[in-house]
Amino acid sequence: MDSNSNLRQRNAGYAAFFLSGICAISSSIVVSRLQGSYGFAYGMTGTLLSLMSIGNLIAGFLTGLLPTKIGTRLTVARLPPGSPLGDFATGPTGWMGLLMLAFVLVGLAKGCTLNTCTILVGNNSPDRTRGMNIMHACYALGALLCPFFITAAATAGSFVPLFVLAAFGLILWLVFLCTPLESGKEDGKAGKENGKTAKIQGGALAGKKTDWSFLKNKKFWLLTGLIFCQNAAEYSVNGWMVTYFKNSGIISGNLSTYTVTVMWGATLLGRLLIAFVFPIKNACRAMIRMSLGCIVFYLGLMLVGSQIPAIVLLFAFAFSMAGMNPTAVASAGRMTSAASMGIMLPVAGIGAIVMPWIAGIISEHAGLNVGMASNIVPCIGLLVFAVLVARVQEEGNL
Repeated sequence: MDSNSNLRQRNAGYAAFFLSGICAISSSIVVSRLQGSYGFAYGMTGTLLSLMSIGNLIAGFLTGLLPTKIGTRLTVARLPPGSPLGDFATGPTGWMGLLMLAFVLVGLAKGCTLNTCTILVGNNSPDRTRGMNIMHACYALGALLCPFFITAAATAGSFVPLFVLAAFGLILWLVFLCTPLESGKEDGKAGKENGKTAKIQGGALAGKKTDWSFLKNKKFWLLTGLIFCQNAAEYSVNGWMVTYFKNSGIISGNLSTYTVTVMWGATLLGRLLIAFVFPIKNACRAMIRMSLGCIVFYLGLMLVGSQIPAIVLLFAFAFSMAGMNPTAVASAGRMTSAASMGIMLPVAGIGAIVMPWIAGIISEHAGLNVGMASNIVPCIGLLVFAVLVARVQEEGNL
């Protein structure tokens, strides 16, 4: 495929991830509204957040395997529609079964988008670390704007924001459909022409064999563990912080909704600085420093009880974590493929399933403050895995 197609694929990855930021990060605001409307317990709220992550996990595995079977185009044509369908289903209904299905569908779309965009951008960027940080900055920008879209739509009705989110999900799907990706038939032709394996655009490998050597690589699994902890910490804060600030009285009323904006404003700033101003020269050292920042600022966040210090510390925490995921994924280097991302991202995504649910269960039995404090565990895990990755890097065991 020519350079123009490569550029279109990379830009499609940026655009799709921007839209994914709007759709996926809205979950924390949506569950807060659902809890207020239907009186859900903390445990049920955590379950809904975890169900979205379960959908994310399933999609990750499917996106790693399906391109070699049916092609990249058919894969992205079948999974991302879950976003508009899921958001539409969370509209004017309190039926728990439908809400649970809706969160799974949104998760399926998010997982497919994450894996596909990682391949589209990673394999079409001259500087992989910079490209990944720009892509995640696009996600942060979408998440930053999400509360404003929801607030504006809410003036027309309490359930209108959900229909607006469904519209953004539909646009995301159309972006993929308009991107030059290989179909299943084209993949098969490429496989015949190039022998046993053929690299297709978008990072999938077409042909009869897939390189699974990364499964024996220690660095691959340590990076997966690091991203597991990052997902656990980030999704727990994203899913619970609005509810925590509102119910604890630290930030009251509609202002608590904009804590999502604070988080993603910090995340966007951090990722743009890494991409354009302060490029990372030593990924391992950078991840260790970011981990230390996460631990210090989250501990501070749990100790304060007033609005301004809470906002400042939340900003600092999000800023510290901003470059963790894209830097860790970029550190996979030559191991990056549809198959490896189909293992790494879903396995790491289990953290996003487990931690919000654990926080909900702890909150229901020991109080919301204790539930939120439990999130320090994955923050410490970040530091542990970052140190281990640095050790493996120094040993040359790549």
